[in-house]
Formats: sequence, C-alpha cells, structure tokens
Amino acid sequence: MDIIIPIIALLIGGGIGFAIFRYILTKKYNFVLESARKEAEVIKESKLLEVKEKFLNKKAELENEVRARQQKFQQAENKLKQRELGLNQKQEDLARRKQELDAAHTRVENKQQALAKREEELEKLQLKEREKLEELSGLSAEDAMNRLVESLKDEARTNAQSYINEIMDDAKLTAGKEAKRIVIQTIQRVATETAIENSVTVFHIDNDEVKGRIIGREGRNIRALEAATGVEIVVDDTPEAIVISAFDPIRREICRLALHQLIADGRIHPARIEEVVAKVKKQVEEEVIETGKRTAIDLGVHGLHPELIRIIGKMKYRPSYGQNLLQHARETANLCSVMAAELGLNPKKAKRAGLLHDIGKVPDEESELPHALYGGKLAEKYKEKPEICNAIAAHHDEEEMTTLLAPIVQVCDAISGARPGARREIVEAYIKRLNDLEQIASSYEGVTKTYAIQAGRELRVIVGADKIDDTQIEQLSADIARRIQDEMTYPGQVKITVIRETRSVSYAK
Repeated sequence: MDIIIPIIALLIGGGIGFAIFRYILTKKYNFVLESARKEAEVIKESKLLEVKEKFLNKKAELENEVRARQQKFQQAENKLKQRELGLNQKQEDLARRKQELDAAHTRVENKQQALAKREEELEKLQLKEREKLEELSGLSAEDAMNRLVESLKDEARTNAQSYINEIMDDAKLTAGKEAKRIVIQTIQRVATETAIENSVTVFHIDNDEVKGRIIGREGRNIRALEAATGVEIVVDDTPEAIVISAFDPIRREICRLALHQLIADGRIHPARIEEVVAKVKKQVEEEVIETGKRTAIDLGVHGLHPELIRIIGKMKYRPSYGQNLLQHARETANLCSVMAAELGLNPKKAKRAGLLHDIGKVPDEESELPHALYGGKLAEKYKEKPEICNAIAAHHDEEEMTTLLAPIVQVCDAISGARPGARREIVEAYIKRLNDLEQIASSYEGVTKTYAIQAGRELRVIVGADKIDDTQIEQLSADIARRIQDEMTYPGQVKITVIRETRSVSYAK
C-alpha cells in the first residue's frame, strides 16, 4: 500500500508535467510556424518584385530592339526609294539618248545617200573627162598611166637618193660629234682590266721527283686525277712544270687547286685524290657564288636570282676571244650605265642589262640557241623585267629591239670588244675574216676589186664605171654593210667605202 501511493503520485505528476510540456511545445510550434509564414510572405513579395523588375527590364530591352529594327527597316526603305528614283532617272536618260541616237542615225543615213549620189555624178564626170583626154592625147588611159608611173618612179628614185644623202650628211654633222663625245666620255670614265685566259694551265712544281708521285704506280694516280676532274694532264720533259689541258677553265682550276693540296699534303693515292677533288669542287662552287655576289655588290645591282649570281660567278673562268668574260661583263655594265645617264635613261637598268648580256655563254646545259637568245630565255626564266630580257636577247640583232636599252647594250658590248688589246684572235681566224669580207663584196655585180684594210675594220670596194652609176653606189654600200652585219661576227664596226671613177687616156704622137 505504501508503495502504490508514491507510484500514483508519480503518475499524476508525470501526467501534469507532460501536459504542461505539450502546451509549451504547441505554443512554441505555433510561434515558429507563424514566423515562417511571415518570412515566406516577405520572400514571396521580394521574389515577385524581382521578377516584375526583370520583366520590365526585358520588356524595355525588347522595345529598344524593336525600335532599332524599325529604324533599320525605315533606312533600308528610304535607300530603296532613293535607288528607285535614281533608276527611274537613268531610264529616262537612256530613253532620251536613244531618241537622240535614232535621230543621228537617220541624219547619217540621209548623208550617206546624198554622198552616194554625188559619187555617181563624179564617176560620170571622170569618165567624160577621161574620154576627152584620150581624144586630145591620142593615148588610152592605161598607156598614159604607165608612162606617168615610170616617170614618177625615176623622179622618186632620184629624189629619194638625194634625200637620203641629205639626211646622212645632216646626221653626220649633227649626230656624229655628239655620239663621239658620249662614247669617248663613256670610255674615259670606265677603268678597264684585261685578263687573258688560255686553254691550258701550267702548274709549277719544285722538282721533277714530284712528277713520279703524281703519275703513280702504273699511272694510277694521274688516271684517277684525270677521271675525277675531267681534264688532261700532260707530264713531259718540261722542267718543273705540269700542263693541265681542257677547254673548261673551271675544270682546270679544280685540277690545279687539287694538285696544290695533294703535293702540300704529301699523300697522293686514288682515294685521297677523289677526296681532295670533291673538297676542291665544293670550294670552287662557293668561290663562284661569292664572286657573283661581290660583282653584284660592286656594281650596285640588287635583287638578282641566286642562279643568275652563280652564272655571273662562272664568268670569271670563261674567256671570250681571249677576253675574260666577267671583266667584259663588268666593263660593259659600267659603259651602259654611263651612256644611259648621258642619254637621260635609267642607268641602273642599263647596268643590270650590261652585266647580264652574256649569261648565255656560261650555261649549265648546252643549248642550240645563240648565246644572246639563250641569255634572254634565262633572264626571263629567272623573273627579270621584259626590257632587260629584250636587251640581252637583241644585242646581236637576233631579236627585234623593243626598248632603248637594247641598242645601248649592243653598242657598249662592241666598244668593250673593240678596245685595243681587249681581245685576241688567232691568225687563221683573222685571215678567214678578211677573206670573207672580200668575198661578200666581190659577189655583187659590177664589183671589180675589193681590199680589206685596217685589220678588217674597213673594206674598199672598186666598181666599174660602165656598170654602176653614182646613184647605185650608195645602195651598193648599204647592201654590203647589211650583209656583213647579218652573216659575220666581228668586234667593233666595219666601214665600207665604194669607189667609182672614170679614166680617159689618150696619147699624143
């Protein structure tokens, strides 16, 4: 019993405590719920305001975009209206011009008809006049025309020859002095050097014992050297000298340098020979390129293709009539520059053309074309300007000259070759040139004797007085000069003098 009462009291107290706790918890729950509801209302209102603001901004942006597009459409519409107005105006102008053209066409047709009628009337009048003239002269119109034509031909031939003589005399008086001044001044302003190359190179050695080492056992060394360089090596009884023979001067130079290195090294055998020759070939090729670059820089010629630079460098080892081709090209370039400056032309282009005018003489591959035409093809291949290509191709009259640079290059090339001591000729070629000159002149009718004088620079032609008159000798000298120019190759120029005289001999007894 004593235990039940505390238990009951405990239960009653627990129930009361639970009721109080539940009341407090319910009240707190309601308070939190109310606070959350209020906070949700605030958040809802703020979100609504934010959305409303975004909507208004978006609406404003759309309105601005629509307004801008409307402006663009309005501008495009205005432009179209303006174009339509312009097209309408042009159409009206075209219609007006068409009317004017139609009216002009009608006027022209009327004039043509009137001219046709007048032509018919004139033909009738000419026929009447011709009939009257035939009755008065007793000759037909064809016979009278033939007689008139023959007389006019004779008169025109005489007048033309006299006119030609007057022009030639005037040119000699006015142009000769100026031309001489320009040429002389050009020559005087250019310093020249002369280098003579031969088909053989003499390699000097210290003693004749070296010859045996160069020949080698059973001639192996010399055969290997000849095979590697492409030259012929002549080892004879000449003391302290070995002759290297080849038409190609580059090959001779490679052989000479290879021999020098082999003798200095002391090791001479076929394998070493091939090694040294390969190294020397590379050195010579580099020297060729360096020579070309140095030449272009010295002359102030820029922008050349690398292949053209290499070709210019190869000129150093190429002779022409005994004259070193590179020195000839440099000399011609300087002459062209001075002459072009004297004549008021571009001296840089003239110098460039003068430097490149003989590039066809040192080709990497053989060509059947003359060197002038081949040089023009090379210049065109390596993107040189058309006037430069024409000057190169036409400097021997194998192509028509289209620019003023071409005759300048031709003249300066002749000046460089005609300078005393610049070129050498063998006796056989010299005699053949003189004989060819005399034979060309002797082939013409009426020529009795011919004499080539002044080392082939002047040709005296004596004609029969009974076969050729004074008016024909002018034409004869021009024909001989033209034929010599077309058929022969010669340095400088050849003067042709035609002599006609009449002698009357009587004896007093």
